[in-house]
Amino acid sequence: MLRLSPQEMIQKINAQETFHGVATDYSFTLKIDRYTYYLCGAVHDGHQFRQDLWEKCLHTTQERWYEEDPCTKQMVQSMPIVIAGCDSRFEYDLNRAPEVAIYQDAWGKQLWKEPLTASQKEESLVKHTNFYKVVDALVSKIESLFGAAIVYDMHSYNWKRWDRAVPVVNLGTHNIDNSRYSAFAKAWCEVLGSIDLPYGIETTTAINDTFQGNGYFLKYITQNFSNTLVLATEFSKIYCDEYSGVIFPEIVAAIEAQLKVKMPAHAKEFYSSQGSK
Repeated sequence: MLRLSPQEMIQKINAQETFHGVATDYSFTLKIDRYTYYLCGAVHDGHQFRQDLWEKCLHTTQERWYEEDPCTKQMVQSMPIVIAGCDSRFEYDLNRAPEVAIYQDAWGKQLWKEPLTASQKEESLVKHTNFYKVVDALVSKIESLFGAAIVYDMHSYNWKRWDRAVPVVNLGTHNIDNSRYSAFAKAWCEVLGSIDLPYGIETTTAINDTFQGNGYFLKYITQNFSNTLVLATEFSKIYCDEYSGVIFPEIVAAIEAQLKVKMPAHAKEFYSSQGSK
């Protein structure tokens, strides 16, 4: 893995170079094994939390972890293009617009003992800006090469907090062009429902049940690229104990192994219909 500035990553993307890199400030990683028409994002995978914020934060490490999306990068790590956040959403949220990316409160609890300084906020927002500069260059390159792109936007959610039955996988589609892409969203939902999980866990799926796909990552790409579909894909945390923080690696591995086969097949169907011939 190389340590690269965002501009160096962009230069490599523009030159169509393959690489595995981490940003110089360690805020995100980008792996490109080969250039193809699909890529994966895991914007909430990170847990890092800048040291100068520790004393100001009212949320414990476990409270922060509970609201993050651990293992979402691991689920897609074998895909050819993966971009993932390293920092906790409690420092800045890559799935929110810049003006609201730094929380004042989180899930009903005040986040900071005292307000952050302007310089502390700016340090976080520079990371947010740099991430999207690289996303912009990456999707631009893929669209230019293939005429279209599909992005699998990976998330997870805490299913035990719901007071009703919820799906193991939810697909959020409110902000995609459904007149153009609904068939691919429905097909992806069916693919996800065919995942075999250990211990007889039934892989139930739904579209726009627990979440509707309102994140900034999806919106940014959709609004800036006319031929790219983003599928916000949320796994319930059946792969861990969301209260204790214990990960169940055999479930994560089962999801990863099956996505390794199913995701490229779905992406190929998308490209056959939408990409350059």
